[in-house]
Amino acid sequence: MSTGYWKRIRPKIPPLVVSVPYLWLIVFFAIPFLIVLKISFARSAIAQPPYLPIMEYIDNALTLRLNLNNYLELFTNSEYVLAYLSSIKIAAVSTGFCLLIGYPMAYAIARLPATARSIALMAVLLPSWTSFLIRVYAWVGILDNNGILNGWLMALGVIDKPLRILYTPTAAYIGIVYCYLPFMVLPLYATLVKLDHRLLEAAYDLGARPWKAFISITLPLSRPGIVAGCMLVMIPAIGEYVIPEMLGGSGTLMIGRVLWNEFSANRNWPAASAVAIVMLLLLSVPILIFNRYRQRQMEDAAL
Repeated sequence: MSTGYWKRIRPKIPPLVVSVPYLWLIVFFAIPFLIVLKISFARSAIAQPPYLPIMEYIDNALTLRLNLNNYLELFTNSEYVLAYLSSIKIAAVSTGFCLLIGYPMAYAIARLPATARSIALMAVLLPSWTSFLIRVYAWVGILDNNGILNGWLMALGVIDKPLRILYTPTAAYIGIVYCYLPFMVLPLYATLVKLDHRLLEAAYDLGARPWKAFISITLPLSRPGIVAGCMLVMIPAIGEYVIPEMLGGSGTLMIGRVLWNEFSANRNWPAASAVAIVMLLLLSVPILIFNRYRQRQMEDAAL
């Protein structure tokens, strides 16, 4: 059929409805991004705000001064490089643990009866209804030298003296996995619950063992949920600040803490803005890869 036919039968969306999400993105994303981008090219100064303007109008001439040292410092200063690498490492390892823990949970929930499935999903989501800060702070009391975990281990005779867990990278891993586990479970559950169990029955009838059927059928079909869950966990975990600050201690170096220190302690807003811009660009890479993956998947499904 002609293109004009489809244009006539396509439902007309009011321009006001379409403009609302665009206005939201412009006000709460584009404008703040441009402000931070402008500050990242400025020079630090003891003033209010603590940076010099990048544009000046002097003698009927508009002068633009862009300070590139803020970005060059990110690649020449070892602290920034180590912070980025450490953030990626901690986020990747935490995402791996979330996948190892979340996949069996999602698989078990998907195989429950409908009524029990709702209760199990509620149990996964219920901790998220509590304040993020309170949940992280609760782990301070659990992982402390005189906390609940060490108390139980010493009462059971497993250890003779308290383990030093709090204010170590291990505590940061525990906090990230605990807080972001629901973001891994839900996409996996949404994929596994739609799995056609007749495929597994056919594999069993053909002589496949359960582990072989899982690797050949369940795991490939759950790939979209795995990719979505990994993206939902890893992307926010890279820029995490609260968990490393409250649980990780000084030995846990992450870019979120460096960003906060530059803004608050050093009052170096241009350097902090450059750190934020580069971090945003790094986080855009997996998002673009994920969108490309989903686009290919939709094209394959259409064929």
